[in-house]
Amino acid sequence: MIQRLRHAHDHILHALGRHHPELGGAAAFRRFCTPSLSRHRSRDHDQLVARARFHLRQANLVRVATSVGQAQAYVLDPEGAANGDSVLLVHGWTGEAAFMSAFAEHFRRRGYRIVLFDLPAHGLSDGRRTSLFDCAHAVREVAEALGPIRLVVAHSLGGLAALVAGGGRAPMPRAYPFEHYVLVSMPNRFSEVTRKFGAELGLSAAAQRAYERRLERLAHRGIDDFTGSLLLAETGRPALLLHARDDAEVPFANAEQIAAAVGRSAELHAFDDLGHRKILYAPPVVRAASAYVARQTQSPEPRQRQNA
Repeated sequence: MIQRLRHAHDHILHALGRHHPELGGAAAFRRFCTPSLSRHRSRDHDQLVARARFHLRQANLVRVATSVGQAQAYVLDPEGAANGDSVLLVHGWTGEAAFMSAFAEHFRRRGYRIVLFDLPAHGLSDGRRTSLFDCAHAVREVAEALGPIRLVVAHSLGGLAALVAGGGRAPMPRAYPFEHYVLVSMPNRFSEVTRKFGAELGLSAAAQRAYERRLERLAHRGIDDFTGSLLLAETGRPALLLHARDDAEVPFANAEQIAAAVGRSAELHAFDDLGHRKILYAPPVVRAASAYVARQTQSPEPRQRQNA
């Protein structure tokens, strides 16, 4: 059913984009903001969700009222002695909180309190359409409601949302003071995401520009200025970048660009044969994240925010 609906949307968008660029751009924007229609949503999505949610069966379920709708959150208490820190896990586009369960279980067993939630229009949270900036608002508001939270582990576009929330620049009303980031398979140039999307739909140049203008109004900056490296620099915080060399959705070059741009404040760990999604369940990846967080949180003097 979803596949047929997606194909019908493609046909309509292609025709609109050629003959009515403004209408085509508006329709492309709506399609871009509808996760359920994404080409990157796997055919076995529902089966994957059912298996993944099993791992959150012991979590405390919390509904969090946010400015972009009710968010479904999950809280896992630490196993054994608590270390006093909480970790926020942020899933990627078309995913949901349960897809981060491997990180959740690993950190929980090491004394961390875990907070996960479904982004707007994902999982059991409200909405059918959302944007990266709606997601950033939800990240900040869930962290404020269920925090304090020092650490965030985020996948793909969820990483960009976490950085927008942590940077605090408009359209955010304020920053959330995350101290440490672990960014898994995160894109760098948002323009590459939008232009790949436009190319897949066969948008004309005029329709592509009309679609991107809508995103720029939400972002309060030009599409070419919206990059992971700039967002990370704006937070003034250190980060670990975890990325697979064979990632077909977000090429490994994205992580290399971010690491090169921000210098010593970012560490890059590369992995093989894990793609864009299997990386979330790979023990070496989870262990790398855990080791990094342990080093950062045991540092005697936390770094000050550069933009404080």
